[in-house]
Amino acid sequence: MSCKPLSFYRSYLGSKTMSFLRRRKVPDSSKPPISDPSFGKEDDKKNQYKSSQRRSYSSKNWSCWDNCCWFIGVICSVWWFLLFLYNATPDSIPQYVSMAITGPLPDPPGVKLKKEGLTANHPVVLVPGIVTGGLELWEGRQCAEGLLGKRLWGGSFGEFYKRPLCWLEHISLDNETGLDPPGIRVRPVSGLVAADYFARGYFVWAVIIANLAHIGYEEKSLHMVAYDWRLSFQNTEVRDQSLSRIKSNIELLVATHGGKKVVVVPHSMGVQYFLHFMKWVEAPAPMGGGGGSDWCAKHIKAVMNVGAPFLGSPKSTALHFSIEVRDIANLRAQAPGFLDKDVFGLQTFKHLMRMFRTWDATFSMVPKGGETIWGGLDWSPEMDSFDVSVKKGKENITHNTGQNTKSNVCNTKGVNYGRLISFGKEWAETHSSKFERADFKNIAKGDNVANSSNCDIWLEYHEMGNKAIKAVEDHKVYTAGSILDLLHYVAPKLMARGASHFSYGIADNLDDPKYGHYKYWSNPLETKLPNAPDMEIYSLYGVGLSTERGYIYKVASPSDCHIPFQIDTSVDGDSEDSCLKDGVFSGDGDETVPVISAGFMGAKGWRGKTRFNPSGIHTYIREYNHAPPANLLEGRGTQSGSHVDLLGNFALIEDVLRVAAGASGEDLGGDRVYTDIFKWSERINLQL
Repeated sequence: MSCKPLSFYRSYLGSKTMSFLRRRKVPDSSKPPISDPSFGKEDDKKNQYKSSQRRSYSSKNWSCWDNCCWFIGVICSVWWFLLFLYNATPDSIPQYVSMAITGPLPDPPGVKLKKEGLTANHPVVLVPGIVTGGLELWEGRQCAEGLLGKRLWGGSFGEFYKRPLCWLEHISLDNETGLDPPGIRVRPVSGLVAADYFARGYFVWAVIIANLAHIGYEEKSLHMVAYDWRLSFQNTEVRDQSLSRIKSNIELLVATHGGKKVVVVPHSMGVQYFLHFMKWVEAPAPMGGGGGSDWCAKHIKAVMNVGAPFLGSPKSTALHFSIEVRDIANLRAQAPGFLDKDVFGLQTFKHLMRMFRTWDATFSMVPKGGETIWGGLDWSPEMDSFDVSVKKGKENITHNTGQNTKSNVCNTKGVNYGRLISFGKEWAETHSSKFERADFKNIAKGDNVANSSNCDIWLEYHEMGNKAIKAVEDHKVYTAGSILDLLHYVAPKLMARGASHFSYGIADNLDDPKYGHYKYWSNPLETKLPNAPDMEIYSLYGVGLSTERGYIYKVASPSDCHIPFQIDTSVDGDSEDSCLKDGVFSGDGDETVPVISAGFMGAKGWRGKTRFNPSGIHTYIREYNHAPPANLLEGRGTQSGSHVDLLGNFALIEDVLRVAAGASGEDLGGDRVYTDIFKWSERINLQL
């Protein structure tokens, strides 16, 4: 076939086109129009309708409602699609993606130790802390119909969203007795599932349980203590016989494991609960369990306290005073209309405060030891000596150089943490010799008081009056020595109930018969450890995280039935690395418990033979310096020092597994510290 020039194709196409046009019947415009009057009208109507439709669509203005509906629809569609992928995707795919990005994952501690030949040995008892154990309904009001036997706390929290006021009514205790309100029975969930996960995907004890299973543990050699963490410790026995159940279960575990003693792993407030149990089980009936002075020596190998608030936490003070901590105060500052006012019938802050103040167990977290432990107006143990880098210490102190030693904590030089509450930045920093404080305790209450009968939610603040509120502010500064006076003044009925179950002082003479009362048993400064010289006590806690240590407060604008005191989130320090941010002074700890509370008893109070440890039980401190997750695929991290995430810390889990398999504290390498806990402890002038 010969190639034609381009001009040939152009002329050819042109002739074909003209031929096509000639064959079409094109009307001649020179001819007159058809005389039929109806001709073309139907087509005109169609064209007009189409034109009007085009104008209608092109000029339509979308309303805010339309935008919101579309936005909600998109979010819901994406959510259900992701939920479908989450449930439909095989587990191997996320693992494959994670390994492709981060490389091979390290073996979990249980797998690693199994390869070393470690196997299950001593039975293990797990003691959950506050809020981490599930609660279920066994009797309720009409609004809770259909919830019998279902969880009110833990799990999905679905009932909170469906009927919040009903949920609050059932999760609160009686404000007078500290027990069940009439017609309501909420009880702890039993079994390992009680506290394996707090909510879907948020582990508490699940990681430790899984790693124990790797070396041979199963439910018959594991026990999760089930108790109602809302009740005072002694009331868990009065209402549910929880302490008796712990005693029986430990005795059963020892008997069914050939006499091998148990390893107890309490977390957070569970540490104080088990400390109370060890005194209860020795004490004679009816106040105690009647086990005798050698019961702990016969049944317990080691107590491995995780995130222990032995001496309380400043967070508890802020929650009792104004139902705020740093995160809640920041949320209130960002959305004051939602949390401070009556929105959709929910007076959020007041409901939270009323609920929290009915939980008697929270009183156990109020700081103990007064100014001797926490510091005074012009000093604190941590003052001018803070550095979380690894330090040279005593001979039995080792360091894990494989962990990240970078601190996430502020520059604490010159910060005095002894002032737990200050009304204004000026009073938090001024030397005590330069100001005077008013005495609030003798100021009468009741002037210009809102009628509490008009308040939907009863709080003792309704009965204070303006003069009393002003007197609290004029006192300027509160230390751990005066914080109890403050709480007794602003909430006398509340504190009267709390004072009957807990104590916060330092014993002068532990042989005084008064210390046989149960209210002293959870305070390590007012009780003795058991007579069990072969037992070991560990203090395992996270460090390197910003932890609340003191607060700047302000008086809120007056109104009826309100909470008059608020953390002043507008106050910051003078430098970027200041310890004062958003009205909160921070120090070192695990975000919830400061180092001084978690570590002092192990570093000094119980170290060797002391009046608090007359049998010389060996104590060890194991600090875990926080390292954040390397990426999102690592979840909450395997080197976290955070208060709850610490239960997923591989180094801590390995320590627990080794002791459960038979190792001692010396086998672990003795103490391991990153902070100045020994130096700070020496600054505390406590006679031992």
